[in-house]
Amino acid sequence: MVDAFYKSGEPIADAKAPQGPIEQRWTTRKFEAKLVNPANKRKKKIIIVGTGLAGGAAGATLGEAGYHVVQFCFQDSPRRAHSIAAQGGINAAKNYRNDGDSVHRLFYDTVKGGDFRARESNVHRLAEISTQIIDQCVAQGVPFAREYGGLLDNRSFGGTQVSRTFYARGQTGQQLLLGAYQALMRQVDAGNVELYPRHEMLDLIMEDGRARGVVVRNLLTGEIRHHTADAVVLASGGYGNVYFLSTNAMGSNVTASWRAHRHGAYFANPCYTQIHPTCIPVSGDHQSKLTLMSESLRNDGRVWVPKKGGDTRRPADIPEDERDYYLERIYPSFGNLVPRDIASRAAKNVCDEGRGVGPGGLGVYLDFADAIGRLGRKTVEAKYGNLFEMYERITGENPYETPMRIYPAVHYTMGGLWVDYDLQSNIPGLFVTGEANFSDHGANRLGASALMQGLADGYFVLPTGLGDYIARNNLGPVSETAIAEAETRVTEQIDRLLAIDGDRSVDSFHRELGHIMWEYCGMERTEEGLRKALELIPALRAEFWSRVKVTGTDAELNQQLEKAGRVADFLELGELMVIDALHRTESCGGHFRAESQDEDGEAKRDDENFSYVAAWEWAGSDEQPILHKEALEFEYVHPTQRSYK
Repeated sequence: MVDAFYKSGEPIADAKAPQGPIEQRWTTRKFEAKLVNPANKRKKKIIIVGTGLAGGAAGATLGEAGYHVVQFCFQDSPRRAHSIAAQGGINAAKNYRNDGDSVHRLFYDTVKGGDFRARESNVHRLAEISTQIIDQCVAQGVPFAREYGGLLDNRSFGGTQVSRTFYARGQTGQQLLLGAYQALMRQVDAGNVELYPRHEMLDLIMEDGRARGVVVRNLLTGEIRHHTADAVVLASGGYGNVYFLSTNAMGSNVTASWRAHRHGAYFANPCYTQIHPTCIPVSGDHQSKLTLMSESLRNDGRVWVPKKGGDTRRPADIPEDERDYYLERIYPSFGNLVPRDIASRAAKNVCDEGRGVGPGGLGVYLDFADAIGRLGRKTVEAKYGNLFEMYERITGENPYETPMRIYPAVHYTMGGLWVDYDLQSNIPGLFVTGEANFSDHGANRLGASALMQGLADGYFVLPTGLGDYIARNNLGPVSETAIAEAETRVTEQIDRLLAIDGDRSVDSFHRELGHIMWEYCGMERTEEGLRKALELIPALRAEFWSRVKVTGTDAELNQQLEKAGRVADFLELGELMVIDALHRTESCGGHFRAESQDEDGEAKRDDENFSYVAAWEWAGSDEQPILHKEALEFEYVHPTQRSYK
């Protein structure tokens, strides 16, 4: 029985979500939320963990509003947050192309793209706010691409039939982050934001069931310090590095979210993992991360493999009639712009048939010959030049002359801490934004929607819900007992890791965990494989705590110690991801169960039994997690067979 791995808890609901027509709900919530007057805001302290798009936007906005913000990042500068790596663009329903786009269509595409596993209210709010985000960023000086006449340009992304993606060549994340960064640093200069780079959150300070602060470690000196506040905001990103190899920065981790989870914050839909179809294939065991090639390349690049297996000829030597443009063949309505989960599984299928290209047959071609012939090299270079240069530097191949080779890789996680409509977790005073929460993407994220959500949360959504919480709760000082308990938990774990003095490196455990996760909880999951993973992961975790070797001391810069704490959390998260994937005996979005597919090999949802958010409660290190279900209701976009053909 699947339920032998978990216990069932009480159902939950989002009590903050307003009622009424969906297009009025966000306006209703903003009006109903209590306000904090400017004089009182100066007396209220807010902690923000993370300085990416969600965190940077939140710090800038809350500082501008007059709150006293204390903000942390483990990088040496907010500009190094992983948001900088986003390449292709940000969605907004501006309809500049007059091609039929609207707020409702963006709402529809996002709910459908998430395979009907997202909240309608949240997604509609995101679509509404999308138009404001572009105006905000233009005002900050973000250099979006423009058409000849000076208007902002758009391009298409997967899962849509309109052009709604605003971009800055292949550097959109970087440019948006710089916009948020300049706004944040303005508040630092004004004294409204205290910024602590090179500090990592290691625990949450709790008192009377509320989040009241954090314990952080100075990564340069090892000093452990506490900071208390009226509310805590986690904007710490996703957990894709549980797979070891992913497109995430090597420092990306789950520690902030997981330490909050251990205090009772529900972790929602952890098994929903996005496998991005457009990544440079693995080249060997020496790699510590993978490199993304923007989905925007699928606007002009055509994906294909040889029609016959084992064809090792150079791509230029394979005639057109011996090529299979399989996305265009299988999905004629969307072609190369099908959503990421669809494109990734299609690539895996043709490679499993023996028609993959490159070393090991784990690759497909992304070919720009048609685009170069139609538009000219200069036009293609203007759109994608930095991406082509990146590809050539990594592979030594010129994509203007020979097709890129790509293969799916772990990219984004749709799961995260459970939050209500106000972005508050089930722990009062703990708010979660951006990729760290679960709220907007369902089982699959459409391309160019991550930047949209991060900035929407930070600039526009969080201030309303957080202000309402502050206005309703006049909190006093935090007790010394609560602070001491949190600091003790941190020092005890550090001392335990250093005392093991085993014979295996931290990276060796991380790599082995990643192999287990990719093999059994990757692009395709089976009951047999998931059960195997639930044997392997606990055994690996036990071995970690008896054999890991952490060199150095705690009173210095010690990256092995940093990684050891993060891998310890990944080992626990990985088990929960597998349990979530095992209990969900349906296929939806980024969660594909081999036992649940139709006659064409497409994902087969089970709306009758699984139309809910799976919110998991921590019950203890040796206890089964507790599953709470939040029922999903669809009034405006009724679940149907998700087809892109």
